[in-house]
Amino acid sequence: MKLVKLFFTGAMMSCSLLTSAQQARLELVTDQVQSPVCMAVPGDGSHRQFIVQKEGRVWIIRNGKLQSEPFIDVSADMVKVNPSYDERGLLGMAFHPKFKQNGKFYLYFSAPVEKPGKGRNHKSVIAEYRVAKSSGNTADPATKRVVLEFDQPESNHNGGDIVFGPDGMLYIASGDGGGGGDKHGATGNGQDLTNLLGKILRINVDGSPYSVPRDNPFLKSPGAKGEIWAYGLRNPWRISFDKANGRLFAGDVGQNKFEEVDIVTKGGNYGWRIMEGFHEFNVPDGADKSKLIDPIHEYDHSDGISITGGYVYRGKALPALAGRYIFGDYNGKTWTLAQQGGKWTRHDLVFTNKPSGNLQLLSWGQDEAGEIYMLVTIAGASNKGGVYKLVK
Repeated sequence: MKLVKLFFTGAMMSCSLLTSAQQARLELVTDQVQSPVCMAVPGDGSHRQFIVQKEGRVWIIRNGKLQSEPFIDVSADMVKVNPSYDERGLLGMAFHPKFKQNGKFYLYFSAPVEKPGKGRNHKSVIAEYRVAKSSGNTADPATKRVVLEFDQPESNHNGGDIVFGPDGMLYIASGDGGGGGDKHGATGNGQDLTNLLGKILRINVDGSPYSVPRDNPFLKSPGAKGEIWAYGLRNPWRISFDKANGRLFAGDVGQNKFEEVDIVTKGGNYGWRIMEGFHEFNVPDGADKSKLIDPIHEYDHSDGISITGGYVYRGKALPALAGRYIFGDYNGKTWTLAQQGGKWTRHDLVFTNKPSGNLQLLSWGQDEAGEIYMLVTIAGASNKGGVYKLVK
């Protein structure tokens, strides 16, 4: 994710009002994981949390304790990444909806290409693995099956999140391929339906290597990639489904001025690079903006630098946050969004025991009970990472 952006202008006053703060505490789960960029849960009743480390390893937290050995290490298949600033790496993880029966899970990571060069920096890979038969707490790397891969022209704007929807399909967040202003192609990758960059993709992983669902919106459009579910995104850094109603939320990292939150719908065009948030960015002659979908919220860079999308709270520990979308920024600021009729209202989310130091918010997690976790690094502390649970 490009580390640049955040919130809100007078033009936004009518649709995103800043009101009183919400409060919670942070309960430390572990401070032993460096660069934790994703948390996944298997949904098998084990109440384990799987923490994805950008450098290539996945760790298990069970009963509040970090397992001594990694669940899986795929660093040998990846490009080498710098934990301090690299946007590549092991970026996403999702468990098959029938994981309890088949032991399958999926990883999204950055892999080298044979002949890197202009327009070809690395490739994004979504691969399937299975747990080792002897232990549900380790995976078998030999079971690797590449599901989908596509080239990335730059090292940044990889997106990288993967989540299964209520429909059992795998949704993949893909950035625009990097470079300022979505510079690749005549219209930019975000508006180009002939490639997979700057999109939300939707596939059926039970195919070989996958299949495109028949109800995907562009499956029958000439020249378009059938995998595309929605488009016009710059760098969707964390997507999530609301457990209560299935709405798909995305935090989309902006260019130089605005960060945004979107609710992603089938076939939707979210505007990039024509728009950045609610604002014109690069409007081609004769462009029809009437069908572009506005975000539900934006903020400018007086508030932050790069959005970190989160989750709608559906847990029980913090009833005051019920139904609110929890999100934040790389700079450590955190908020909630509450829907009131057709308007979304932003509230500060204040932690009464926030850890000292320059906290950098990398990601959020949600456990089987709907409780929320915050994944961070502390700058200047040898990139020390931390996983915290939001509690009352």
